[in-house]
Amino acid sequence: MTSLAYVGLGSNLSDPLTQLRQARRGLAGVGEIEKCSSLWRTTPVGGPPGQADFLNAVAVLRPRTGDPESLLAHLLRLEAAQGRTRKVRWDARTLDLDLLSWGERVLETPDLKLPHPRLLTRAFVLAPLCEVAPAWRHPLTGQRACEVLRTLPPEGIEKTTLRW
Repeated sequence: MTSLAYVGLGSNLSDPLTQLRQARRGLAGVGEIEKCSSLWRTTPVGGPPGQADFLNAVAVLRPRTGDPESLLAHLLRLEAAQGRTRKVRWDARTLDLDLLSWGERVLETPDLKLPHPRLLTRAFVLAPLCEVAPAWRHPLTGQRACEVLRTLPPEGIEKTTLRW
């Protein structure tokens, strides 16, 4: 049985709700979407000041490929197809897709680190992750995402009533 991959989705440009809906359809092209979190409105973390709030979510995906690098390449193509440019780190973006984790895999290459190296420090990732996978544990530290989330400041993140 294929392990589940967890993909973080975010957007704060060009109608973020539409961007995330389109990204969800694109994810279905590389695997079966087991579930998606609610949409969360979050304040930007890092990057230039003055950015609009983000919409964030997490999708649980059963990839058709067994290769994390192939999945990452697909995610990057989806970002580019939706107008993502990479000029300034943590700048506003039409679409951000992060491969957060894939089963118990631990991987470190120049282009991909699994689990995502900043996953446990970001409430905008942990809140939707806890919603779709409340028992998820970090494969290196053993920490539960929901326990870590309770230690982070709750400001700047709000579950929306927006629908996929």
